Amino acid sequence: MGHTLLCLLGFFLLSLLYRGQAQDAVLTIEPNWTTFFTGESVTFKCDITEGKDSDWYYSIHNQHGEVFSPSNQNFRTLQPLTSGYSGEYQCLFQNGGSTTISNKIYLTVSAKPKAQLRDIFPGGGNVTLTCSVGPTSASGWRYFWYKKGKTSEPLKTQDVVFLRNDRIIVSRGGVYWCRGGRGNPVYYTEYSDAVVTHRAVLTLQPNWPQIYSREKFSLTCEIEDGGNDEWEFFWTTPGSETLEKSPLAPSSRSGEYQCVGILKGEMSERTLWSDVFTLTVSNERPKPVLTVSPSWPSPGASVTLNCSVDHPSAGWSFYWYKAVPQKSGYRYSYELLPVSYNRTEKHLFIIDGQTQTAGYVCRAGRGDQVFYTSYSKPVFVWSGGQYDLTFPLLQNGRNSLILVAFPSRNCKLCYRCEGLFF
Repeated sequence: MGHTLLCLLGFFLLSLLYRGQAQDAVLTIEPNWTTFFTGESVTFKCDITEGKDSDWYYSIHNQHGEVFSPSNQNFRTLQPLTSGYSGEYQCLFQNGGSTTISNKIYLTVSAKPKAQLRDIFPGGGNVTLTCSVGPTSASGWRYFWYKKGKTSEPLKTQDVVFLRNDRIIVSRGGVYWCRGGRGNPVYYTEYSDAVVTHRAVLTLQPNWPQIYSREKFSLTCEIEDGGNDEWEFFWTTPGSETLEKSPLAPSSRSGEYQCVGILKGEMSERTLWSDVFTLTVSNERPKPVLTVSPSWPSPGASVTLNCSVDHPSAGWSFYWYKAVPQKSGYRYSYELLPVSYNRTEKHLFIIDGQTQTAGYVCRAGRGDQVFYTSYSKPVFVWSGGQYDLTFPLLQNGRNSLILVAFPSRNCKLCYRCEGLFF
């Protein structure tokens, strides 16, 4: 302790004694930065303008005492730097009984920095990324850019557009890092946090314009050009005040949904939120409308059945039935038409050679686990030929007026009243 105080006192007295000669002795550093970081190196150069042919010895001191002992070498390198080397430095020149002290240089040695990466989304398909190292961005730093992984090779001009060394333009759909480097050999900063330029996309599967309750469907979150990176997905869902983590969003409720992807291993880095997806789930099972043309065909003519549903191209297949009247209850049972006709992709169906009066029904279905619409109302094709079908035509609650249709030479279709039931 006493020795240290003595050294400091001696250094202070020398500073006072030779202050007038300081302009003749110069201390410079290489590189000439005001702030260094742990692990870097600095070279001190002691130079004197008087008596250069004399036999001078050079030593370097800081506030703690002598850093380099006297030597006739005027270049001294201090490495690796630690935070303890922060402070003021001077050269002490000695030649026989003559002593001169240089100017002071203050060094700041800070902890190894971490590069900062910022993203700007100006619109369109491109993103501007800017890399910096604290407030010392102009102090010799070069910037190295990486995509997909920190261990990959730095990006080059053919990979991205360089506006400046510290600023690049990239298309959306990537995970980027940067770091700074300076000196020779290169001293690198810590890598920046990742910036994710992907956007999350929320899609409905199957992508039908109208969804019905009890139908099987899902909302999925995907990443535009997600590559081989691993993502976790979080959702905002109707009625929830917190993010929900699930591979599939709850899909039974109408409302607004959004999702975001977070890069595994970089939990603070997330994609842009998806656009809001408004889901409408109808609780009413759809009911198709069946029409026939013509409804009064000539015997043996063709009849076209048309099964109409909303959005007929939205995955629907069509099923065709014959309406068979029941002897009791005045209702119908439905029999699928022959196997070759029981399911069609089109909503039109042609029956050739219609010779008898008959009733028809249709319905539609879609999906792997088939979701069916309700049956259409029965529609009849009338014929003047022989038949033995009795159709309950009018029903009104408990009171039912039953009309029986029968052929006659005097009219295409005649009716007789079978009875009034209460």
